[in-house]
Amino acid sequence: MKQTEPDFWVLEYVTITKDPRTDLVVAIGGTEQAADILQQAGGFLTAPGPRGDYHRLPHGLPLEQQRRKATAASYALLATGHSVHLDPALNTLATPDAERDATLHYLARLAERASDAETSSEVAEVLTEIAAPVHGLLPLTREVVVRAWIAAGGLQGAAPGEEPEPPTQLGDTANSLSRTAYLILLARNHAAHAAHRHEAALVPPGPALPPATPAARRR
Repeated sequence: MKQTEPDFWVLEYVTITKDPRTDLVVAIGGTEQAADILQQAGGFLTAPGPRGDYHRLPHGLPLEQQRRKATAASYALLATGHSVHLDPALNTLATPDAERDATLHYLARLAERASDAETSSEVAEVLTEIAAPVHGLLPLTREVVVRAWIAAGGLQGAAPGEEPEPPTQLGDTANSLSRTAYLILLARNHAAHAAHRHEAALVPPGPALPPATPAARRR
């Protein structure tokens, strides 16, 4: 007997996250019931957007207040059966070491992928994770070092004519990270091109075309 797919009573998905451009906490998706819960449990406001209404917290709220309201709204939604994704940075109930543990797990898994790589394409994928210009590990690490360098320079500057202190040498470290990421990208591109050439060599040649027949002579 042919089985049919069951009907699932799953409400529309709600995503609560922080917009990086405006620093506003926004909630996207959900039903009218979800909108009521967002307003009552979290103090969200309804606002018109380019693709319809969305919900956001008021302007100017301190970070901790944003986190408390977003967490309260998300758990109220979950309690009523809604599917919710809450940005971990906004979750006040998350364990302090959760993000660090996730990072360590990601790095360990990346090392395993590098060890288990059997093709140039797999090597290129691992190197992309490390040195991709925007979301690669090294560019993100460089961003952290640059911000620490700026902060350190404002907190303890060297006197005129004095040898630079280690914190101020972070600028050189940031440049070294950029150079390293560039070299890894070169290696990544080389591996990707090698994989492409290998795949092209595996493609069987097409059938030979029949010889062209001479044109009929005119009488």
